[in-house]
Amino acid sequence: MQFVLNALALGYRPLWNAERNLAGVQLFLHDEADTLVDSAHLLRILQEMWAPTSPLLLLSPHSQRLLQSLLEHITPSPAWALEIRADWLAQDVVLQSHVAVAAQRGVRMVWRGSMALLPNAQQANNFVCSLLHLEPQDAFALMQIPSDQPVPQRLMLLEHQMYEQIHSQPLVRRCLEQYHASAVAGWPVEDVLHRMRGSRVLHPSHAHVLRLMKAVDADQSLDTFEEILSEDSLLAYRFMLYANSAALGARNPINSLRRALVMLGYGTMQSWLATQLGHASHEKDLHPIRLAAVMRAQLTSYLLDAGVSQELRSEVYLCGLFSHLDEVLDEPLETTLTRLPLSERIADAAVRGEGPYAPSLQLAQAMEREDGGSTIRTLCAEYDISLEHVNRSLLRLACDWPSQRPSW
Repeated sequence: MQFVLNALALGYRPLWNAERNLAGVQLFLHDEADTLVDSAHLLRILQEMWAPTSPLLLLSPHSQRLLQSLLEHITPSPAWALEIRADWLAQDVVLQSHVAVAAQRGVRMVWRGSMALLPNAQQANNFVCSLLHLEPQDAFALMQIPSDQPVPQRLMLLEHQMYEQIHSQPLVRRCLEQYHASAVAGWPVEDVLHRMRGSRVLHPSHAHVLRLMKAVDADQSLDTFEEILSEDSLLAYRFMLYANSAALGARNPINSLRRALVMLGYGTMQSWLATQLGHASHEKDLHPIRLAAVMRAQLTSYLLDAGVSQELRSEVYLCGLFSHLDEVLDEPLETTLTRLPLSERIADAAVRGEGPYAPSLQLAQAMEREDGGSTIRTLCAEYDISLEHVNRSLLRLACDWPSQRPSW
């Protein structure tokens, strides 16, 4: 039997709460038909890496065999909940029995399926929550109803559940604010950005600009300044544009956040931040987009070989952070990156899919997809990267991230 982290390909999806903060992480567990996964060992690893401040881990196995194995070995824990797919449950009497036994032992489980095919009352008692999706025609009909108008009974959502496949900003707001959803899996990035760009130019987060101003006033460290800048890709991008602007007359290109911080000085930086504060964004629906970019950047840097210097690790983090700016700025990424004197390694990876940072970035992007298991394995084979290292990097990201867990 293989070591368990070499027998699985892991992916992830953030779970967002009503405050648009991380409520949990859905872990996609991709096993292979010819490989037996040691579920007990996997659960021990998760328990060891998880901390009381970590997010809830929603375990989503991608085969019935792996689900059955997890049900045999899983114990009640604040670290996790186990996803049970509705279509598997409906077709398998043995699985129904195992789910009932696990529920009696106190294992938290989440029913995942369509709003149109909800479980009966007896089955529903086995689950702490549901991860629901709407049928496309129902989602479309619900989107047409203004938020201040009553919703027909057949389209009413269930309160305090989780929802997925929500592709519109009005619908995600309805889920979280009207029906008090405990979380939304994923985020309608394209629709949110489209609606934001339609009414105004996108600006950095007001909270991050203000935090940085206060950090400068308090004479905190360069590490703190860099950390705050690195949590908002648009703020980091604009800061580097400013540092390299003709108005400042820098003698040499400034190609990193640390170098920009050193070259500008506190007074110049505070003046620039003051100009940003007046236009900074208070839009809470942009927060999951910012955090998802930070998660990709962090994972990209974790995936890089541990032997590299901190300077290179910061560079590969920037590669991951800026890799989504094409969505934010609605222009080709190559156009965006050519405005900065960044290392060619960043553009090579983010635009052309080549160079030393490409493996880390491509793996980080593949791990964001529910169907990314085969892609992850292909990339690991192509670049001669250990699947164990890739999976440990993701678990490190998931378990180290502070969160506000669902209250169930």
